[in-house]
Amino acid sequence: MLCTDKNTNEDLICKNVTVSEDGVLCFAGQNTLELAKKYGTPLYLMDEDRVRENCRTYVDTLSLVFGEGGMALYASKALSFKRIYEIVREEGMGIDVVSSGEIATAVAAGFPMQKAFFHSNNKTDADINYAIERGVGYFVCDNSEELYAIDRIAREHGKRQSVLLRITPGIDPHTYEAVSTGKVDSKFGSAIETGQAKEITGTALSLKNLDLKGFHCHVGSQVFDSSVYLQTVEIMLGFIKDMHAAYGFVTEILDLGGGYGVRYVKEDPHIDIRENILSVGEKIKQTVRRLGIKMPKIAMEPGRSIVADAGMTLYTCGTVKRIPGYKNYVSVDGGMTDAPRYILYGAKYTLLPAGKMFECRDMTVSVVGRCCESGDIIQENVKMPESVTRGDIIATLTTGAYHYSMASNYNRIPRPPIVMLSGGDSYVAVKRESFDDMHRLDV
Repeated sequence: MLCTDKNTNEDLICKNVTVSEDGVLCFAGQNTLELAKKYGTPLYLMDEDRVRENCRTYVDTLSLVFGEGGMALYASKALSFKRIYEIVREEGMGIDVVSSGEIATAVAAGFPMQKAFFHSNNKTDADINYAIERGVGYFVCDNSEELYAIDRIAREHGKRQSVLLRITPGIDPHTYEAVSTGKVDSKFGSAIETGQAKEITGTALSLKNLDLKGFHCHVGSQVFDSSVYLQTVEIMLGFIKDMHAAYGFVTEILDLGGGYGVRYVKEDPHIDIRENILSVGEKIKQTVRRLGIKMPKIAMEPGRSIVADAGMTLYTCGTVKRIPGYKNYVSVDGGMTDAPRYILYGAKYTLLPAGKMFECRDMTVSVVGRCCESGDIIQENVKMPESVTRGDIIATLTTGAYHYSMASNYNRIPRPPIVMLSGGDSYVAVKRESFDDMHRLDV
């Protein structure tokens, strides 16, 4: 049994989540019941002030450590819509994009594309054309086929395109298998261990329409252990030295990717990102001195840690099903269409009864969605009050990353809106999808 009172806050895992004097959950200082009533549910909420605070942690700390040689890039696959590009531009960040669609959204938001880094392991010729035409600053190249394609298309445009090479350092970060990307057998990048990283470096340097600027790596997502990044720094700077010895190549940029973890449940540790960046920065400086190489510009690509804890999703309870001797279900008006990470990764979340925060949570339930699909589960083993009933508002914390960006129209269900919260006010940044929106492309 979990009883919550005014002095208990163990489930308030994000500092922008509070409880009012009358037991109502608040987000960014605003009453969630009032927001649900005003905008409807399902509802994605985004705390704009928290997004900006997270941006500044990276921008300010990288600047403190590396001066003008520090670059913070927002990994926009975590959450991509026009307003987010406006915010990260205003906060002085570059962006990491992974598709022509993300590029198009950033362009529509007026983002300066020379500060964009274009990732993906399989860019089509159409993608490459589109990105070059829109002035994308850097391609992060995954393989030799892509290098040849960019070289050819850049020649057709009369341009010399800046590129980084994605290198696989061979590190397992012990995170979800589906988001572990630094191992030798990953689908991403060229491995140092197999000699392919050295080979692709030589290929890039030989192509006349490419300007090799440096290297990128990414070891995985939801990483809490800073030793992963310290190992990565040692390996990548050693590789940079080897490439200078082999080809005389001086690396201008080393992009360490992203991956710092966030708290989804109270068991997740708190990570001080500023202190971690300071630690990694000191390791870089020490290793550069020891190896006798030129200090490259250092880039990091936070995505989840910029937007995750700035997000909350609100649902309305529809049915409560009790099966004596078995289990209980609380069904809500959203589901796998707007919260897909449980069915993909078994991801854990904190769910709370937004209007009943001071009631004892003495009933264990599965919170499930409205889809005609047995796997439509938002979270298992959730503690809810026995009084939970139709019309109650249920909140899921830490949903700013990989919810809207991975949402679907399965069962022809419209996607929720995104409402931004800032300074006590709220505004719609993405409209609620309508039925007309869903069949607009049908012929």
